[in-house]
Amino acid sequence: MTPELSILAVTAASLGFVHTITGPDHYLPFIVIGRARNWKLRRTLTTAAICGLGHVLSSIVLGLVGIALGVAVGKLEIIEGFRGDLAAWLLISFGLLYAAWGARQAFLNRPHTHSHVHADGTTHDHHHHHHKNHSHVHDEKKRGLTPWALFVIFVLGPCEPLIPLLMYPAARANTGGLILVTAIFSVVTIVTMVGMVFLAERGVALLPLKKMERYAHTIAGMAIFSSGMAIRFLGL
Repeated sequence: MTPELSILAVTAASLGFVHTITGPDHYLPFIVIGRARNWKLRRTLTTAAICGLGHVLSSIVLGLVGIALGVAVGKLEIIEGFRGDLAAWLLISFGLLYAAWGARQAFLNRPHTHSHVHADGTTHDHHHHHHKNHSHVHDEKKRGLTPWALFVIFVLGPCEPLIPLLMYPAARANTGGLILVTAIFSVVTIVTMVGMVFLAERGVALLPLKKMERYAHTIAGMAIFSSGMAIRFLGL
């Protein structure tokens, strides 16, 4: 391995880690959706890994096509910028829609009390939710929609530093270097995503959030909306 390629390999690992850690959209949606929908930890981590794979593969394919056709890196950066804006707006829209749906669920599932009078004159109060069982049935039917929505958003979202800073410089060396650098960046990105989701999920599980359960979907939607806003307007 040449010194230049060694530097690129270290840079790929560093950028993959920093790019993921500093982008809340890489892990926050999985944490809040997993908690809101009561996913098992394995499902949350698997969803994050699959979305991460789609995230890096979309940029890899675009970069390989650009290299093969000799497209200037500046043109690919324009495409990546457009994809970044699109992904941010999709996160914003998805978050708002999910929060609105969650608010409706919270309203329909609000607890209330009925008083029952017995023949002997005694009374007792009965606390329940009218909508809980009914909404659970519909949630089960639609349980596959949320992961697919996240996957599509992540496929559209670019890995900004991958093409200009890693793939094009590595391609000047040789094909093996291009594969190595791309693989390092991809693995570090996905592992960091999954690791962040795991650590955050374990931390959130320790918090006393029982009273907030009814508003879990609304909170999740607003968290996703906020991460989209941070990407679009703060450049995170």
